[in-house]
Amino acid sequence: MKPIVYIDGKDGTTGLQIYDRLSARDDIQLLLIDEEKRKDPEARKACINQADIVFLCLPDAAAREAVAMVENPATRVIDASTAHRTAPGWVYGFPELKAGQKEAIANAKWVANPGCHATGFISVVYPLIAAGVIPADADLTCFSLTGYSGGGKKMIAQYEAADRGAELSSPCPYGLGQGHKHLPEMQTICGLAKPPVFVPVVDDYYKGMATTVMLHMSQLAGVSSLQQVQESYQAHYAGQKLVQVVPDTDTAKLYANAKAGSNSLSIVAAGNDGQFTVTALFDNLGKGASGAAVQNMNLMLGLEETTGLI
Repeated sequence: MKPIVYIDGKDGTTGLQIYDRLSARDDIQLLLIDEEKRKDPEARKACINQADIVFLCLPDAAAREAVAMVENPATRVIDASTAHRTAPGWVYGFPELKAGQKEAIANAKWVANPGCHATGFISVVYPLIAAGVIPADADLTCFSLTGYSGGGKKMIAQYEAADRGAELSSPCPYGLGQGHKHLPEMQTICGLAKPPVFVPVVDDYYKGMATTVMLHMSQLAGVSSLQQVQESYQAHYAGQKLVQVVPDTDTAKLYANAKAGSNSLSIVAAGNDGQFTVTALFDNLGKGASGAAVQNMNLMLGLEETTGLI
């Protein structure tokens, strides 16, 4: 019998992207709610408890309400909202985080899908923290460029409106009060004593991300060359199918939409033995959201993790 999958919030950007990745598959059964009942609590509750896997593609408050609706002990949840990313009892849905993370996701009832900016930061910082190269009390900074689809339907409409303002043609740093909603998971998952100084930037292209952490070699321990830093990444991500370490450490240019349409992530270290950058390149709707959610579903269903993603 095919596993039953329900997307609560299918009409949002993340939900639609998950639906696109699943609709053509014949190894699962997609449960669809009647359009006129998609906001009806009782109808949603019935679908949630009929499903083996439920994706929550909802605002935080609605995601918490949906979790409270789960009564079927066999129903398992992947929450794409911010609501549970640092909550006790929830497994963080970045399979490549560390040894055993895939198994933890595979056995979990509650999985919190990572935020897009957080995916980039954690993929860069966690391996060096785990290797003892970056101390947990390090002063870190992060610059993260994203396409406007990361802002959801409202922002997409703003950027694609025929009468939009000229200012939308230029990059826009935002969240400058250092209260961005992804900061708690960035700090908690990496085990940092303090959050990074974080500058997210939205720009006039649809999708793709370049999340960059800037480092001086003097901040690090146990390494003295960029090649050694890169070797730390290669060791951490060895054998991974959806995270790659780019061997070129002298990259002159990086384009933030280079991985648009992909479900994988590339790590690029560039600079010299004194100062350098490490950038995570990926699609904010792929490995930064819906692609990651489908990867987590595959693990939870005991399927090859890249099914429908490569």
